[in-house]
Amino acid sequence: MNYFVYQTPVGPLTICEEQGKIVAISTHRPLPVGTEQETEVIKQAHTQLSEYFEGRRKTFDLPLAPQGTTFQQRVWQALCDIPYGETRSYKQVAQAVGNAKGARAVGMANNRNPLMIVVPCHRVTGSNGRMVGYAAGIEKKEFLLRLEGSLL
Repeated sequence: MNYFVYQTPVGPLTICEEQGKIVAISTHRPLPVGTEQETEVIKQAHTQLSEYFEGRRKTFDLPLAPQGTTFQQRVWQALCDIPYGETRSYKQVAQAVGNAKGARAVGMANNRNPLMIVVPCHRVTGSNGRMVGYAAGIEKKEFLLRLEGSLL
């Protein structure tokens, strides 16, 4: 695995790549096991994330290879279907993946999302719009939602 750390408006962001595909984007520490190397696909991801933070990009076009269970993959795909500037509740995402009573399971899949921002788990809120559950911290979730205009 190759990785590189960039300074961003949400703090240090580590972008990881394997075999030409992005496998993780995270603010978490410690650094992953692998080689610190700024590959072309990592540079591409950083460029698109910079455009996002500048308000010039609303969708991402990157080769992705997140690792997870079949259910997690379905949830992550449903997250990608939430438009920029909008939010959905955990219950709505659960319904979208065919598990109407699976809001808690959706929350766990969000927590395991390896591709923060690009797979927009920050767009999922509690049923009443409350800011709940974000692995990188609620303040980062609020920042991202404000950036997208869905939180005033």
